[in-house]
Amino acid sequence: MRTLLEGDFSLPELQYLANCEWEFTEKIDGTNIRVHWDGEGSIVIGGRTDNAQIHADLYGVISDAFDACLLEQSFSGVPVTFYGEGYGHKVQKVGKMYLPDSHSFILFDVRIDNYWLERHNVIDIAGELGIDSVPIWGTGTLYDAIDMVREGFKSKLGDLTAEGLVMRPIVEMYNRRGERVISKIKHRDFQDASKKPA
Repeated sequence: MRTLLEGDFSLPELQYLANCEWEFTEKIDGTNIRVHWDGEGSIVIGGRTDNAQIHADLYGVISDAFDACLLEQSFSGVPVTFYGEGYGHKVQKVGKMYLPDSHSFILFDVRIDNYWLERHNVIDIAGELGIDSVPIWGTGTLYDAIDMVREGFKSKLGDLTAEGLVMRPIVEMYNRRGERVISKIKHRDFQDASKKPA
């Protein structure tokens, strides 16, 4: 279990870039979903890992959202992977649910071949497919994000406190391992930290 230590960054890249401008999107409490279109007519739906189990009703919602004919029109011959969060009934782990009686899928990333798309492209593709994309909460430094999540804020998906924020530099950056620089922080981390004995 990780312990939240304010001012103690998990990666040197985060500390170095902390005062730069980052984009904030809402972190959704659900299950990580990958949808892969091979460019030739095949769609594969999976979780964060190949062994991840997806709730049957959620699987049906995702299957309906990604229509093969529409993907063929938009991405014929080009492999595309869509990354998002499935959420709703029996999917969220704790607390109040966004959708207590149903399920939905929300898009947060798209990769075409080996290229990650920029936010405005992800939003455009979500619009073309008729699905939601993660809400944008603005921009600021990592310290601004920490303050915002510590205080808590209402989710744009329902009448509950947002799980947290996902932050990415306004200019996409990669570390020396070729991984994108992304940071996440949860409101629950601050609550858990406040309960720990001094």
